[in-house]
Amino acid sequence: MKRIIYLFIISLVLVLVPLNANAQCKGFAKKICRMELVPYIHDGNYHAAILLEGEEAELYKTFYSGQEYRIAICGSDNLPEIEFTIMDANKNVLYSNKDNDYARVWDFNLESSQQLKIAVTVPPGGNEAEEPESGCVAIMFGLKVK
Repeated sequence: MKRIIYLFIISLVLVLVPLNANAQCKGFAKKICRMELVPYIHDGNYHAAILLEGEEAELYKTFYSGQEYRIAICGSDNLPEIEFTIMDANKNVLYSNKDNDYARVWDFNLESSQQLKIAVTVPPGGNEAEEPESGCVAIMFGLKVK
């Protein structure tokens, strides 16, 4: 009986720890990253995840013609500069912040409505002997109200 209780407690801890980390990451996105969108209006969605150095995350989002958008990317202070690339359905690169001094925001509008792929990469750290750093990375979207 004690063993069953012990296994239950361990299982509960293993389930709740990642939920707490994701909740903290969402809080980081709300408090810190959302400010990067000003004066654009936030779309109401918080896209944030814990990433390790060397990892990449992708997100697909539909954007509509005739609208002015801002994409903002931010990461925890312990992470290196975050790279992000925006691609269309044909894998044409529309924007890369690596080519723009690792800018954290990109303002744009499209001639036609389309789904874009946003790829976010945390570059590998300089010292491979150490454990890779991990931290929250958030992608935020804003819309300019006319």
